[in-house]
Formats: sequence, structure tokens, C-alpha cells
Amino acid sequence: MSETGLAPQSESQAQSDPPLVRIVGLSRIFDLSKKWLNRMLEGGGKVMLTAVDGVDLSIGRGETYALVGESGSGKSTIAKMVVGLLPPSKGYVTIGGIDIWGERDATTHRRLRRRIQMIFQDPYASLNPRWRVGAIVAEPIKAFDLISERHARDARVGELLSLVGLDPRDARKFPHEFSGGQRQRIAIARALASNPRFIVCDEPTSALDVSVQAQVLNLLRDLQDRLGLTYLFISHNLAVVRHVATRVGVLYLGRLVEEAPAKTLFAEPRHPYTRMLLDSVPDIDMTGRERVPIAGENPNPISPPPGCHFHPRCPFAFDRCRVEAPAFKPVATGHAAACHAVEEGRI
Repeated sequence: MSETGLAPQSESQAQSDPPLVRIVGLSRIFDLSKKWLNRMLEGGGKVMLTAVDGVDLSIGRGETYALVGESGSGKSTIAKMVVGLLPPSKGYVTIGGIDIWGERDATTHRRLRRRIQMIFQDPYASLNPRWRVGAIVAEPIKAFDLISERHARDARVGELLSLVGLDPRDARKFPHEFSGGQRQRIAIARALASNPRFIVCDEPTSALDVSVQAQVLNLLRDLQDRLGLTYLFISHNLAVVRHVATRVGVLYLGRLVEEAPAKTLFAEPRHPYTRMLLDSVPDIDMTGRERVPIAGENPNPISPPPGCHFHPRCPFAFDRCRVEAPAFKPVATGHAAACHAVEEGRI
């Protein structure tokens, strides 16, 4: 039995159980308009930005679901809605069958919150520089009233620091006394302090050196196996995603355009955008395979292209793509894509 109270599951068990996390019709629209008086005096109407546009996905217990895409695709916005930091404009998120934005019972909501944690991109910005490490790691324990006696709480902090590869005596130090990789280990220890079931990792290694990235990724995988954790892993680095993900969802301008098991996606990508993302990864093996770089830049999300948002950059675009948004449909077992060219068999 793990420290979360959940035994690590086998892959067959995870597949037979209902998903731990379910996201349905999730959308987030930001109002970027000037104030009403400014609009009246200066002219102009409302300006709306759709950061996330009707995303559906599910995450099984004990798996790592990776969301990938270019900057501005909506990855971090989804992460904030999933952990309860940002309310959705439409749709809902359930964790363990409980709607995190619809639950009204305070006790149930508090218990659910304890089971959700987040690891942020910049470990230094996410740690209070005025607090000692022991106080930082102990904060979730105190906030959720998990251990009331101080000596036992300090002992638990020491256990958590040891679990992430640090010395329990490090609890007396301040964040500035550690390297970037060590600070991220502190952030991971803090995330584990409330005994979570589900952790959102928002680009947790992008601010670290390459050698340190590998250490942190290996730590996250070891903790997942040991504690039976479920991850939503946000990243723009496909090399990292290949190392950690069970399944991968590809976002483009707020829409999910492809989803597949990690091995399938890297071996047989179907959507043109996914293919271009993979072609942008450096060819370390120097296979000599012809690669197609990503053409153009992301359109303005305030006024995205009609139809398929990707059509101005897509080499397979045709008239239908310019007027009709493609449906997200299965293309193989466990593999789905939103592309007219794929649907019509031209890719």
C-alpha cells in the first residue's frame, strides 16, 4: 500500500478502472476588452480570446497524460482549470467522479482539494524566499490538518525530503541556498505533503539544465511507481514527453487535434501539426529522413482562422478545411485526430 492509501496499479488494472480525471467540453474565454467608458469614447467593440475551445479528455489512474503544443496553445490554461485555480467558461472537470467546480459540500470539496497538487515551471518563483524549506514543505500538512503535533510534522517533512533525494537537515535552509534542480525537488516534496492522488506538472523541467532535467524526470517516474500517482504533464518538449508519457494529447490554438498512446503517436502521427512538431525535434540519430519544418507562426488567437485553425500552415489543406472545423474522430484503436485530410484518407 502506498503512502497515498492507494496501491500502485498494473496497466491492465488502470485500463479496466474508470478514469480518475475526466474533462468534458472544457472552454475558457478571456474578455480583453477596454472598459465600457473607453469603448464609448474611443470606439471599438468587445475583444474576446478563446484560450481553450471545447476540450474533451480523460486520464486513467496511475498514468501520465501529456499535453503538448506550441506556446499559446492553451496547455497551462487547462492545467489551471483542472487544479481549480481558474474557472472554466464552459464544460466541467471531474476528479474521482466529483465535479471540482460544481461540488457544493465544503467537506467533500476540501477532501478533493487535498488530493490535487501542482508542480510549477519555475521552482524559485513558486517557493517563498522568506520561508525555510521545512516550513514550505509543511504548509500543506498544516493547511489540511493532517498532522497536528509539531514533532511528528517535522519528522514527516524529513521523510518527504529524503523521498525526493534531499537531506532532512535541508529543512533548516532557505530556497536561495539550493540549485535549480534541488529547488524543484523541494517543490515536489511540498506537492507530496498532502498525500495527493493527482499531480499537474506544468513544464516542471523547462527551467532546468538538460542533465538535471533527466534526474527530475526519473524522480517523478519513480514516485509514480512507488505511490501510485496520476500525472497531467504539460510540456512543449517532445523529447521529454517521449520519456515520461503514457498517452499524449496535442493542442493547437485551444483545440485538441490528436490523441494517442505515446508509442503510437511517435511512431505513426496522423495530424499534420503533430508531424511537423515531431519533425522539429533534432535528429540525433542522423537518419537522413526528410523533415518538414513547421511553417509560419501561430495565428492571432483573438481572431483565429475559420474552419480548421491549422489550415493556413497545413500542406494538406483544401477548401473544406477553410470553412468547416474538423470533428475529433477515431482513426485507430485508442488513436483519434481532428483532420479532414485524415478522415478522407489523404494522409
